[in-house]
Amino acid sequence: MMWFKEFNVDELNSRPKNHIGALLGIEFTEIGEDFIKGTMPVDERTHQPAGILHGGASVVLAETLGSIASYMCIDPEKYLAVGLEVNANHLRPVKSGLVTGICKVIHRGGKTHIWDIKLYDDRGKMSCISRLTVAIINKPQ
Repeated sequence: MMWFKEFNVDELNSRPKNHIGALLGIEFTEIGEDFIKGTMPVDERTHQPAGILHGGASVVLAETLGSIASYMCIDPEKYLAVGLEVNANHLRPVKSGLVTGICKVIHRGGKTHIWDIKLYDDRGKMSCISRLTVAIINKPQ
């Protein structure tokens, strides 16, 4: 198993709600052997002025999924997982509904993790593809 311990979606969704992911309505929906999934509503919180999903909101979903995936791979008593680089290609507009992100590992080393995150609209069409690099650092004492 690639995760540090067994996790469930209820545990991930019960994390404190004072962060950007919670403000945008991000919820974790599935944990697999080598992936995690989450959703984000496409609504007034995540729209840009033209009434479509804001690219920055897509990046928040991607980085949230990848950062949590890295957290799930490390001993949180010893290490922190912090974003190092994120990129995203926006492929098609989404006006409403939910976007679903699927985060899979590309590289899981001792100092860095690299994640592939694909976002899909309600029709199953890919709307965004992102890559996130996460640094694994020693937890300050």
